[in-house]
Amino acid sequence: MSHSPVSGGGNGSAERSAPRTNSAIVDLRPRSRPPAPRRLPDEHVAHLVLAAAAGEHAAWDALVNEFSGLIWAVVRAHRLRDADGGDVVQLTWLRLVESLDRLHDPARVGAWLATTARRECLRVLGGNQRQLLTGDQFPEQESPDPLPGESLARLERNQAMSRGFSLLRASDQALLRLLMAEPSPSYEEISAALDMPVGSIGPTRQRALARLRQALEDQGTLTLLAD
Repeated sequence: MSHSPVSGGGNGSAERSAPRTNSAIVDLRPRSRPPAPRRLPDEHVAHLVLAAAAGEHAAWDALVNEFSGLIWAVVRAHRLRDADGGDVVQLTWLRLVESLDRLHDPARVGAWLATTARRECLRVLGGNQRQLLTGDQFPEQESPDPLPGESLARLERNQAMSRGFSLLRASDQALLRLLMAEPSPSYEEISAALDMPVGSIGPTRQRALARLRQALEDQGTLTLLAD
């Protein structure tokens, strides 16, 4: 197959599709927001994989659009720097290009991509390191400058949430980042990305959110979310 792993060269659609929102924000209460995009049905995904393997560029672009958010979420869960993260994204798509016609279950390409991205992240982090960084190494903070039209109250909530998020253990941060990816990954994809049992994802999520709520309460900023 002759097409490039990401259309448009080195700055292709996979990198352009990286989410630009603050990845440390976790909303703890219901808010009015547009519906999150939904994952394509398995049969549609399988059709896209087979079509991409046959050289259909539109099908490849659809796969990139569908799963770029997932791959970037895996990268951020492992807290790679932007340059390293971009390399992992590109390498993950390259691995898929090399394997498109050999996938045993095309419908599960999301889990395949999550596993591949995790392995590439671990390779960057040191090859045989199998656990996320821990201790006092915190993720890089994004700029606190408000976006055009963003209210001061919204900015204060985001900053408070970011501080609370940074106090969580690395495994909690990784799981919550993946759960916030859009389209929302399946539990199978999250399991592949973090190498954790599917059955433990829900309970771990609940404990992580409880710890985040407690961190916000301890720093006196939980009330900001109730405004």
